[in-house]
Amino acid sequence: MIEWRDEAILLSTRRHGENALVLTVLTRDRGRHAGLVRGGQSRKLKGALQTGNRIAVNWRARLEDQLGTMTVEPVHGYAALLMDHPGKLLAMGAALALTEAALPEREPHPELFDSLDALMVALDGPTWAETYARWEVGLLAELGFGLDLTSCAATGVTDDLRYVSPKTGRAVSGEAGEPYRDKLLTLPSFLTGRGNAGPNALTEALVMTGYFLDRHVFDVMGRPIPDARARLLDRFRTARGPA
Repeated sequence: MIEWRDEAILLSTRRHGENALVLTVLTRDRGRHAGLVRGGQSRKLKGALQTGNRIAVNWRARLEDQLGTMTVEPVHGYAALLMDHPGKLLAMGAALALTEAALPEREPHPELFDSLDALMVALDGPTWAETYARWEVGLLAELGFGLDLTSCAATGVTDDLRYVSPKTGRAVSGEAGEPYRDKLLTLPSFLTGRGNAGPNALTEALVMTGYFLDRHVFDVMGRPIPDARARLLDRFRTARGPA
């Protein structure tokens, strides 16, 4: 019998039979993992098994490659704090969906676990939308496709960074990029530590990170970017503010 215990963030649930749930979680030390929770549809476990919550899981299976069974204990109930805020719920759903869809199964990503856990905390705060956009930049880096937003790829200057090259993922200054602006992605100033994260800037940020997520992750898999993430982008496009 193989058994381990770890802390996890609940990414998704799927009904199994009359009373059980199949959970997909991101664990700190063992990456994305699934397991069967018997009685997972019960009232007793309903509150703990809300997606986005942090839980402690105990996983058991006879063989390593089996689905295995899980027992769970609540650690932090993040989801309940966001129930009255549709925008924050969309951001939570987008982050969970991207994590589940982009990560290989059972590949450890402890830094991503910590950043996702920090995002769940930040979503209850006033700068949640800006934090979410920065989280996507970090996700790209964790997946091996980090962006260089610190200096201009053409001139090396660190000021007036307005664009990102779709080929290299490097920043480009306003002066160097002006002749090619129609071929470049917009770099919102808040991602370089300047300016505010208003709805236009948030849209620009998600368009930019979405381009690289599509190109390097989801196109390679032959699948579209998750619907939850697309809905969040649509909300920023149509909102007067980030809420």
